[in-house]
Amino acid sequence: MLFTPRAISRALITAAATGGVMTLSLLTGAGTAAAHVHVDAANAAPGSTAVLEFRVPGESENGTLTTQFSVALPNVASARAEVMPGWTSRLDRDTAAGTVRAVTWTAAPNTGISAEQFALFRVSVALPDEESISIPSTQTYSDGRVVRWDQPPLPDGGEPEYPAPVLELTGTATGGHDHQAPTGTATPSPQSGEASAAAAETAGPAADDTARWLAGGALVLAAAALVVALVRRRAS
Repeated sequence: MLFTPRAISRALITAAATGGVMTLSLLTGAGTAAAHVHVDAANAAPGSTAVLEFRVPGESENGTLTTQFSVALPNVASARAEVMPGWTSRLDRDTAAGTVRAVTWTAAPNTGISAEQFALFRVSVALPDEESISIPSTQTYSDGRVVRWDQPPLPDGGEPEYPAPVLELTGTATGGHDHQAPTGTATPSPQSGEASAAAAETAGPAADDTARWLAGGALVLAAAALVVALVRRRAS
């Protein structure tokens, strides 16, 4: 049986549609994952000092603001929160053990994170000598709703609804102090904070989207090549 031009055209359209759906699914999944509380740190190594950066999105469906955010630290030896305009920070210390157990940020009146925004919370800590740390977090809204980001990975390796932020300590220890850690004595300008937030918002998703579109295009080309090969085989 020979493939007619119409059959070839239909096959190519089907392949393109399949690749488009797969690409759209990837992009949709990425948007869902990005809505979770996430922690990151540059060159975080076991036993070193690093600045943890928590990305907290507003997720309220009824327009309420995120007015408080707290993280449970793994009893680190020391911690220092960065000054954040419109928010106050409080360290929960274990005086007997000489460690810091948690950090809580509270928004000033008429301040908070809306559903169309996210905020970056930074704290400099002395990391424990471990390969990774789980940092359960709590997000509180102005209507009293509390979301606890504290769930471990599912037994099958999947992601739960409210996963706890996890930081992999894969950096290289330098043996000294992190001089880039925030001192807490200088207040960053709102303009610089907005620029950093905009860069974080656009850089990561743009790179991921490009990779996913390329993957979708590769699927379409592979399907088209398969159709051409079948036509040549039937014609020979």
